[in-house]
Amino acid sequence: MIDHLEINTLQLAASLVFYADALAPLGYVQKVNGPAKGFGDGASLDLFLAEGDPSRNVHFAFRASDRATVDRIYEIGRERGHTLDRAPALAPHIHPDYYAGYLRDPDGRLIEFVCHAPEV
Repeated sequence: MIDHLEINTLQLAASLVFYADALAPLGYVQKVNGPAKGFGDGASLDLFLAEGDPSRNVHFAFRASDRATVDRIYEIGRERGHTLDRAPALAPHIHPDYYAGYLRDPDGRLIEFVCHAPEV
């Protein structure tokens, strides 16, 4: 089970904007402003960003409670000029209700936003 992630970035300011934009619909805000900047949803701190050499071969996913939230995150990415990767869609090869959209963060990492619930 994952407790939290810490990722390095060479573009800390741009990454803080990207994650603040993309995670806001999930209820996440920046809560820690030390050497590592931490984001959480009120109950936990799940993501930390720190300056350093990033790895681009990273893919992680944030769970959304419904498909509309996945759509909203992707639209925020489009409106704010973030790098779009794949538009939200079903991925029935994973399971019938797997609905995900993908953005790229400022370091080129694939960031997925996924809902496992059926459409309401």
